[in-house]
Amino acid sequence: MAQVQFYGTGRRKNAIARVRLVPGEGRIIVNNRPLDEYFGQQILEMLVRQPLEVTDMAGRFDVLARVEGGGTTGQAGAIRLGIARALLHADGDLRPVLKRNGFLTRDPRMKERRKYGLKKARKAPQFSKR
Repeated sequence: MAQVQFYGTGRRKNAIARVRLVPGEGRIIVNNRPLDEYFGQQILEMLVRQPLEVTDMAGRFDVLARVEGGGTTGQAGAIRLGIARALLHADGDLRPVLKRNGFLTRDPRMKERRKYGLKKARKAPQFSKR
């Protein structure tokens, strides 16, 4: 018998997370490693768990996430968005709760591109009169 799975994709900065929700007892696995081993920072672990705690689904689903690109904060934000979108597929009635807490909004802030003549996006070389 096929197991029920719900998928969600989350992106933040340069991080992309593919999240799978499987009925289980609340384990969170990121890139084949437990959540606390992967991130190591309590604040990032809390960020990832937020959608599950707000909707009271923490003990009902196992989260399997594949994440790549970006840094740790961006990856945690991407996983959070992916979990929220997967929960929406699991139960459409959760939309108002997730929306109210801002979990369905993708953070649009990205790194600005570098312009020619400058050292970084906005940093100019030192000005010299002569």
